[in-house]
Amino acid sequence: MDEYQQLISILSLTMGVSWASGINLYAAILMLGLGGASGGIELPENLQIVQDPAVIMAAGLMYGVEFFADKIPGVDTGWDAIHTFIRIPAGALLAANSVGDVSPALQLAAGIAGGSVTSVTHAAKASTRVMINTSPEPVSNWVASISEDVAVLGGLWVALNHPVLFLIAFVIFILLLIWLLPKLWRAIAALFRKIGQWLGIRQAPLAASATSAPTQNDSSENLTDELERLAALHRSGGLSEEEFELAKQQLLKRQPPPLTPKTSAE
Repeated sequence: MDEYQQLISILSLTMGVSWASGINLYAAILMLGLGGASGGIELPENLQIVQDPAVIMAAGLMYGVEFFADKIPGVDTGWDAIHTFIRIPAGALLAANSVGDVSPALQLAAGIAGGSVTSVTHAAKASTRVMINTSPEPVSNWVASISEDVAVLGGLWVALNHPVLFLIAFVIFILLLIWLLPKLWRAIAALFRKIGQWLGIRQAPLAASATSAPTQNDSSENLTDELERLAALHRSGGLSEEEFELAKQQLLKRQPPPLTPKTSAE
């Protein structure tokens, strides 16, 4: 029973630090470091490096910078883009050091799993911030940033004190992200498509689909090809539902009426 509890605790800590690192790496390191240094948290030996005063000071400094950068529209997205190259490897490293005294193979496996979890949570955070930045007011950025900080601190506390509860919530969170991330990416693709149209970089879908009107001789073939192309763009996320319907209607309007044979009088 003790071995089972220890395994659950290690798994919860490993997934907890990986999940938290994708949202706010510096808050996660700061909480673990302060908790371990004060004796409130018993960390695995390989993870006790976060208790070092130098690590705590560096994490505290960077958390202070992120606290403000994360609340400024536009700056937060740039910050997330830069931290794609910081959060994911750091999350993998923290996860690998959270499993305790195990074989190098298990430590590597923990790092791979932890890095994957960190990349997913980081992608969710960055994608959500891009969509939030479409709102002109800054309140939503503040609410999102503070909510993320509270979630990181609260989630790590649950992972350390109630590992089974955290693992259940973690599985639900991953399932939710599997459903949510494709929707976020399609919304971001549509957003950048609109920006490209405003800047004149990308041709509007309606204009692109109606550049050539079908002739009378090959109208049916051209119409079929154009409809198939529009359907492929719609399935891949290149066209929204509204844009797809408008482009399809535009094509059908441009389709010339079929020729009717004339009857000659007897």
